[in-house]
Amino acid sequence: MTPPIYWIFILAIPVACIAWTVTKEEVFREPREFCVERSKSCKSLFQRKLFYMFTCEYCFSHYVTILLLILTKYTLLYPDWRGYILAGFSIVWIANVYMSLYNLVRIDLKKIKLTAQKEEEKLKNGDLSP
Repeated sequence: MTPPIYWIFILAIPVACIAWTVTKEEVFREPREFCVERSKSCKSLFQRKLFYMFTCEYCFSHYVTILLLILTKYTLLYPDWRGYILAGFSIVWIANVYMSLYNLVRIDLKKIKLTAQKEEEKLKNGDLSP
């Protein structure tokens, strides 16, 4: 029996979280910078693509999804290899929607923070004009 379809939305959460953290957050900055450098300087196409994978959240989400499917054995619609392929691409797509939404929220929060800082500066300088 195939698991319920709503699991695909749940499984996409850790994929999005891991892919975003590895490719965007400060905690992995040094390894990411190393991978960026290697993705540009390696002579072998295979090596350049391998290192690039750790710098792109979309690319990396595919590999995280493969690992997740191996661990969970989740299939979508079909109980065989076709179900793994459908689940894999579906999870990647949903995870990337999650990451895009998260990025939009972060941009909005940064805008609000910058606006608040500008207003604070105006108040400190005694400028009360709108």
